[in-house]
Amino acid sequence: MINILYIGRHPEILETVVRLINANENWFGAGAETDETAMDLFKTIDFQIVLLGCGIEEESEKMLRDFFQKENPNCPIVQHYGGGSGLLKNEILSVLEDNKIL
Repeated sequence: MINILYIGRHPEILETVVRLINANENWFGAGAETDETAMDLFKTIDFQIVLLGCGIEEESEKMLRDFFQKENPNCPIVQHYGGGSGLLKNEILSVLEDNKIL
């Protein structure tokens, strides 16, 4: 199972992205609206990918990236710009292949 953390500030988008991730039987998606929730989830679940959604403030993004890299330097952190479900799937597959996670 590939665990994917999506962080986004817009509840509707967050819900949609997590639902799309979980539509793949080999993936488990979890979502976080706040930095605190994201960090708590990252401490308790072994994530293979972190997706950063739009709307995350620059200061928060830097702090999150630093935290994730310190906790697990092998976990890729990817900026997710949105788009349809096909784009999300391709984006995740590309990260998995590039990082030899598949």
